[in-house]
Amino acid sequence: MPEPHPLILALVSYLEHDALPTIVLDTDYNILAANAAYRRQFGRDDQAPLGEKCHKVSHHYAVPCDQAGEHCPLRKAWGSKQPERVLHIHHTPRGPEHVDVELRPILDEQGRVVAFVERLTSIALASAQPQEQGLVGRAPAFKAALASLQRAAPAQIPVLLQGESGTGKELFARAVHMGSPRANGPLVVVDCTGLTDSLFESELFGYEKGAFTGANQRKIGLAEAAHGGTLFLDEIGEVPLPMQVKLLRLIETGSFRPVGSLRTVHSDFRLVSATHKPLKQMVADGTFREDLYYRISGFPIRLPALRERVEDLPLLTESLLKRMAGTPTASVDEAALQQLALHPFPGNIRELRNILERARLFADDGVIKPEHLPEDVGANMGAGSWDGRGAGQLGNLAQALAHFNGSRSELARHLGVSERTLYRRLKALGVNPAT
Repeated sequence: MPEPHPLILALVSYLEHDALPTIVLDTDYNILAANAAYRRQFGRDDQAPLGEKCHKVSHHYAVPCDQAGEHCPLRKAWGSKQPERVLHIHHTPRGPEHVDVELRPILDEQGRVVAFVERLTSIALASAQPQEQGLVGRAPAFKAALASLQRAAPAQIPVLLQGESGTGKELFARAVHMGSPRANGPLVVVDCTGLTDSLFESELFGYEKGAFTGANQRKIGLAEAAHGGTLFLDEIGEVPLPMQVKLLRLIETGSFRPVGSLRTVHSDFRLVSATHKPLKQMVADGTFREDLYYRISGFPIRLPALRERVEDLPLLTESLLKRMAGTPTASVDEAALQQLALHPFPGNIRELRNILERARLFADDGVIKPEHLPEDVGANMGAGSWDGRGAGQLGNLAQALAHFNGSRSELARHLGVSERTLYRRLKALGVNPAT
């Protein structure tokens, strides 16, 4: 390894006391230095992997990330000479973790790139391992949504979560809230489904005593209850058209009048909305106000359907079983997982949870097998039936296989699948699993 540039020696000394885990890389991906925060959080036995390739340490890859199907911030920064930022899953002493990677190039007097500074921030908003609560996932489609969430959460910008029913919109909304400066304030959920004009108004704005028959005392509205925190409007596409103008005024001014009152109430909240409906088409059809749409969609985030992240099935299944009441926790055998992987899941994660809750009741020994699953799960799809997404998954596997520097068991852990699932997919590629 060549002698470090004099600029690097000064930089290493400066970064030693940086609060964020930070490493210095040369232009050949070698780790030149790591500060104390990195050694504590990512080092093994408090030691830094000096002289090793960053892609080998973080991903166990034999080649740079961009040659193994990942986005490589170093490669991009080398070309752009600008800071680059990407979300990766890194191997850590605690297991795989989502990490926000920010990489900056260091230029010499002639403007040539001589090194890079990489700062790493572990993401607490989601897990790459089974968890009893919160967001979990490793699939590229999930990571894309998580990367957007990580960018939006610290800001005040209104977030619009768009996705099919059952994709976990409330969990994403909670993650936005927990990642914001308002995390210590309330998260108030408003379910807009099935509310009439009058009921929506009284729920959101509250009412005064005597405002209508049955109003025996004053009630604080959910908008007021969200003061200092986050207001989550779930299924906002269901808001009655006549109420949309009042909702728009609330969002624009933060003020409203409770039903039956002449006083104006002010509430300071962060807005997060969610819907499974095509709001743009509803605007064109005249069933959703255009001005309201642009007010709520400052930062849209698309949540992937379960069929787009089928490689997350083992992780989601284990997490969901951990979250179900009752002991001991059930498990799912490999054959049942294979059958689940063939199901299209129109109801997404909510449907998966329902299937697992039912199957668990039939698994007397605590192990869910294919016979415990509903008859229609994977019934009409053979083991060799791959759609376009499945073909893409096999292509990604082929790319990972070509560049992964490790054993088959390590590759399976990296991909978030069991060894048996990996072997089955290798056979689909025509690869001998034993080689």
